[in-house]
Amino acid sequence: MNDKVAPLLKPRSDLGIRTLSSVAMMSVAILAIWLGGYAFMGLVILIGLGVFFEFTKLVLGFAQSLQARTLWLLGGLGYVGLACFSLILFSAPVFGMTPAILLIAAVIGTDVGAYFAGRSIGGAKIAPRISPSKTWSGLFGGMIGAGLMMVFMQAGIYAFRGGEAGDGDVYLAQGWFRLMLTGAALAVVAQMGDFFESWMKRRAGVKDSGRLIPGHGGLFDRTDGLIAVAFVAGVIMIFQNVTGS
Repeated sequence: MNDKVAPLLKPRSDLGIRTLSSVAMMSVAILAIWLGGYAFMGLVILIGLGVFFEFTKLVLGFAQSLQARTLWLLGGLGYVGLACFSLILFSAPVFGMTPAILLIAAVIGTDVGAYFAGRSIGGAKIAPRISPSKTWSGLFGGMIGAGLMMVFMQAGIYAFRGGEAGDGDVYLAQGWFRLMLTGAALAVVAQMGDFFESWMKRRAGVKDSGRLIPGHGGLFDRTDGLIAVAFVAGVIMIFQNVTGS
């Protein structure tokens, strides 16, 4: 094969694998969300176990002492565990899947908005030593994308229910503007989760957290933003219950 042609074929092949993997992941996620109940709970638990396994491998790659490894693993168990618990709780019948769907929609909107804004605008990097590809324009694009995605999803849920708000539609009563602000805030949290995982990978000296998903890396690579968002949502929920606010 011509040496000048081979490099051009490789990215196209990788793009095909990434596309098929993305379609497969989205299909499984949509089916689990549609079925709800035990199907969604089972998917969250399976992904959580996989993420914690990859988290453990990263920790073993940079934490040397037994004490450091123990602290990191306990922290990771709380981090991933609370995130999964929040997603499962927010998919309970009393909420009708609405909060869980909105959290997932915010992360998807963040990724899409950040990708297009970062590619089209570019500009200054946020933390080049941790994640060289992340820019400030991408962050702002992600904030807008997350807000718009949450509004779009909430409008779709509202329309699907015939114009009637469900028990879990707490944001609907607060107005679309506040929903946009919530999405923007979640985008920042998702970006922090991305940086946290990138920092762990750099310390461990690896490019991806795993090889489970062809063209995408590991489960932690794909869910780092969602884990962070769900974790923070869980912390807020615990704080509100403790303080009674």
